[in-house]
Amino acid sequence: MFIEFIYLVHMLKSLINVFFPQICYACHTHLNDFEQDICTHCRHDLPVTNFHFNQDDSVLKIFHGRVTIENATALLRFEKKGKVQQLIHGLKYKGQERIGVFLGAWLGEELKFVKAYQAIDLVIPVPLHKKKLKKRGYNQVAKFAQQIAESLNAQYVDDVLLKVTNTDSQTLKNRFARWTNNNELFTLKNKNSIANKHILLVDDLITTGATMEACINVLNQANNVKISIAAMAIA
Repeated sequence: MFIEFIYLVHMLKSLINVFFPQICYACHTHLNDFEQDICTHCRHDLPVTNFHFNQDDSVLKIFHGRVTIENATALLRFEKKGKVQQLIHGLKYKGQERIGVFLGAWLGEELKFVKAYQAIDLVIPVPLHKKKLKKRGYNQVAKFAQQIAESLNAQYVDDVLLKVTNTDSQTLKNRFARWTNNNELFTLKNKNSIANKHILLVDDLITTGATMEACINVLNQANNVKISIAAMAIA
């Protein structure tokens, strides 16, 4: 009976896939019955960093002399016109929120076995301004952060760090323009709620680090906080 049920489920999935085929978010080919979100080929072809496994300080070096960070990692390396760019573009601009779930579950599953991240109390996403949030309909980092929080048995918090200044896209700005554009963009609400906590601040892509630096400076207004960072990718 159980085998018959499994066979029926498999047949239904196959039938649904004929009329509503699932597509790999990275290469846009059809997924088979046992694949989800990203095909097996792309999954193994994505340029992983392994920073958190190898105690690599490449992300920390970006922030050296700017802000104090306990630990820092990024799951993937961003390459122009590469699959990681395709994934982040789909997540941010095409409503493909499942990408955030996929990457968050992946990174969270790895971080929960790394001692440096086992003491995380709160996971906070880099916020969007309310106007951009309304226009897009979601914060592209939210589901990524939620998955990591679940894996680390930490609390997901998105109502403490707020973006108060709406800005244009950072994509085409040079490094200096990005840095100056991040002054006084964020504010902290109910800072006592994060006092004495170890916070994991997460974002989609680290380039100059200016956005995260601005967030960290605001989070440090709370008493005795420790801050670590994680991102989907690093450029």
